[in-house]
Formats: sequence, structure tokens, C-alpha cells
Amino acid sequence: MLEPEDRLRRPALVVVDMQNDFVRVGAPLEVPDARATIPAHRELIAGFRRRGHPIVYTKFITWPQECLLWEWSPQCRPPTKCCWKGHQRLYPDIGRTVECTEIVDELAPEPGDVVIEKFGYSAFHGTVFNHVLRELRVESLAVTGTVTQICVEETARGAFHHGFRTTLISDAVSSFAPDLHAATLKNFALKFGWVETSEEVLKRLP
Repeated sequence: MLEPEDRLRRPALVVVDMQNDFVRVGAPLEVPDARATIPAHRELIAGFRRRGHPIVYTKFITWPQECLLWEWSPQCRPPTKCCWKGHQRLYPDIGRTVECTEIVDELAPEPGDVVIEKFGYSAFHGTVFNHVLRELRVESLAVTGTVTQICVEETARGAFHHGFRTTLISDAVSSFAPDLHAATLKNFALKFGWVETSEEVLKRLP
């Protein structure tokens, strides 16, 4: 078993799908608990930036033609067009119309950050994510975002299968289903990686 200090060797922070169409009030696939994770996200982003570690954001993009995903997330269909790139939506909590696929303003990427667009649940599936991480010489991932048992879990499991030491950050992931959220964290810690708080991760971040 790796020592705690080795779990975050050459780390990157991966922020999964903290987008308007998941996080904002009234969003088609709203995850209300995602808003509660914003303070932890901001602390993590600031900590990784100070230490010069990569920050990677993923964005879930709906395939613009009929596909299997539409069966399981019918909000992606017209006229709602959840997570359609280029689609603008009014969100009452910010009182303005913005691009529905963009990362929420509170966590907006900065120049030099990596943004991976994906057409499925895992950031590794059909993307350059693995290649980018290798180019950055990343060896471990700290994973945050939403939804815990869907895109977060798929991305974190993908990281395991690609050989990255992976930690899920318990106070920076969120779900609409508390039971599935808890089960995902328990199962991940059993066979795939580690589950720690943002405070624990930042204390040991090299």
C-alpha cells in the first residue's frame, strides 16, 4: 500500500462537469448539492495553482443527433437541449442568459488550464485526456465535480485503468442521490483509489 505522501506524486486536479446545466438553479440536470461544493473547489483550485500543478476541467457535451445517451437523459433532447454546445439558457440564480455548457463563473478556468470536452460519462472515452496527462507528466489525480456516481465515477475508474493513482475528494463531489453518492465513495475506496477531504489533500499536496 502506498504511503499517503505518495498518493499525490506529480498530481493534477480534475474538475468534472461543474457546468451551468448541472450547477445553476433551475438547470435541466440540476444537482443542488453541487453548489455546496463550490467553496471546497475554490480552495483546491487555489492550492493547486499556488504549487504549479495542472488543473483540468471536463465539460459534458451532448451529441447533437439521436443517440443512446438521450434515452437515459431525455433532457438532452430538443427543445430543452441540455448541454448542447452553443445553446444559451437563463438561470434565475444569476439572472442572465449564458452558454449552458460553460463551467460556472465561480470556478472559471484560467489561461493555461486544460479543458476536455467529452461526449459521454468518462473523460477518457474518445478524448485526448490520457495523452494530455502523459504530456504533462502527471502521475496522480485528485478528482472533484458532479455527478458522483456517473461522470465522476466513470472518470475516476478510467484513471485507475490508465494507471493513475486517484483520489476522490469527498467534500468536492456531489449527487442528486445521497445513497448512490455514499455507495460510490465506499466502493471506490475499496478497490480503485482513495477518498479524502479537500483539507486532507491540501495538507499533503507537494
